[in-house]
Amino acid sequence: MAQVSIRINGRNYDIACDDGQEDRIHALAGYVNDRVKEIADAVGQIGEQRLLVMTSLLIADELGSAQAKLDNGANPQPQASGLTDAESEALAENFESIAARIETIADKLAQS
Repeated sequence: MAQVSIRINGRNYDIACDDGQEDRIHALAGYVNDRVKEIADAVGQIGEQRLLVMTSLLIADELGSAQAKLDNGANPQPQASGLTDAESEALAENFESIAARIETIADKLAQS
């Protein structure tokens, strides 16, 4: 099991991950940090816990919207987005994986 140090909202977090997933965790952390910054810019620094909860809800909403679009577009021909069903399914699996990882990170943060 590998350890990575990520930085979100100016604070470092040490996260355990599967070997070989370090770059992916850094990329996910960068995305989360960008979203946290976006919310902090809009509402200010309202406390780390509340800011992370709001960010989690925003990302969950994005994930739900993407999943709904995939569910509504399930047909054998290429979709309006230009993705084939196989590509859409792979994208949905990636979203599910990201959601599971976010939940794991949130659980670890809650234990800290």
